[in-house]
Amino acid sequence: MATEVKVPAMGESISSGILAAWHVKDGDRVEQGQSLFDLETDKITSEGTAEVAGVISLKVAEGDEVEIGAVIAEIDESASGGSSKKEEKAEKESTPASSDSAKASGSDHPASPAVRRLADESGIDPKTVEGSGKDGRVLKGDMLAAIESKEKEPSPSSPESRESGKVPPTRDSSPSSPPPAPAKAKPADGERQTRKKMTPLRRTIAQRLVEAQQTTAMLTTFNEVNMGPVMELRKKHQEAFVKAYGVKLGFMSFFTKAVVQALQAVPAVNAQIDGQEIVQNHFYDIGIAVSTPKGLLVPVVRDCDGLSFAGIEKSIIDYANKAKEGKIGIDDLQGGVFTITNGGIFGSMLSTPILNQPQSAILGMHTIKDRPVVENGEIVIRPMMYLALSYDHRIVDGREAVTFLVKVKDAIEDPSRLLFGI
Repeated sequence: MATEVKVPAMGESISSGILAAWHVKDGDRVEQGQSLFDLETDKITSEGTAEVAGVISLKVAEGDEVEIGAVIAEIDESASGGSSKKEEKAEKESTPASSDSAKASGSDHPASPAVRRLADESGIDPKTVEGSGKDGRVLKGDMLAAIESKEKEPSPSSPESRESGKVPPTRDSSPSSPPPAPAKAKPADGERQTRKKMTPLRRTIAQRLVEAQQTTAMLTTFNEVNMGPVMELRKKHQEAFVKAYGVKLGFMSFFTKAVVQALQAVPAVNAQIDGQEIVQNHFYDIGIAVSTPKGLLVPVVRDCDGLSFAGIEKSIIDYANKAKEGKIGIDDLQGGVFTITNGGIFGSMLSTPILNQPQSAILGMHTIKDRPVVENGEIVIRPMMYLALSYDHRIVDGREAVTFLVKVKDAIEDPSRLLFGI
């Protein structure tokens, strides 16, 4: 008796996807509930599991585009095939000599495209990374953590390495005479370029950005904000905040609260165009842009007007972790009324963010720099950030956009306004 493995339904708007990776081989024996494949759609990446135990026969190759409901494999419940993952694990555990190498390799599963790309970029072999996925499979989050750990390690010639005893100092080592960089090999013919298909997510991002430029009357207004008061508050209360809530107090919770207050004061920004109608929103679900290896995602933090600072910070951290692991769901990305994006974490000084349709506005945060400003007739140095508000001029007038951005600026420069709602 053979059971068909079909592409699961992912939502009303999703009709197909890319079979990004098989976690099993043709002829393998699989167990019920075992992870079989990764499916990448234009919105999310999901994992498919086995409904029954048996020997699997693959019908579709990695990288193929498959329709929702299509049969991509069959599981023969009556057949006897290769050893299952559980049996392989037991065999490895029973052989001490091979257990260490199995642990070092992290997993027998083939690496996902995202893991392979991160491995190529970082030079870290996924086999040396301890996987947190099912059956020890290495996930994107595991690779990112390994890359971050590697970046924090002191270089062999640094004082920290010498003090730790890892690298003994030598007479020739000198800060003024670094070793020459190795010569870069000239790429062979045919290696100067590579081509690969755009992922469904990247295609959708490209399409939506072009649509936003072509179908909206997008305009951007700018302002600058003194981040000193917020930075002082964070420094003063950070330790107590972490102790009380288990998360750090970041800038994003301040800006989210400031945006909610500004939306309440300028309702036109919390509206959108639907055909010939203007839809006025009376709720405050704010999208927070998150960069992932697959592209930019905008998960939505619900009912921000009723959340505390800690509630907002926890939601953002949860979404960031889910995004890194490819576990963001469709419902997580839908229904936002406004978006905040922070290019400052990558060092951006100034930008004009593009609208996240059908929303009518998006706030862009940027890097904080000490700059001279004039206060009470005197030149002082303050940690300043440029803010950018892109908005749809069809529904939001310039006066309303500027007023909105000033409301955000005032709330950040005097955070007590957030407490009193002024």
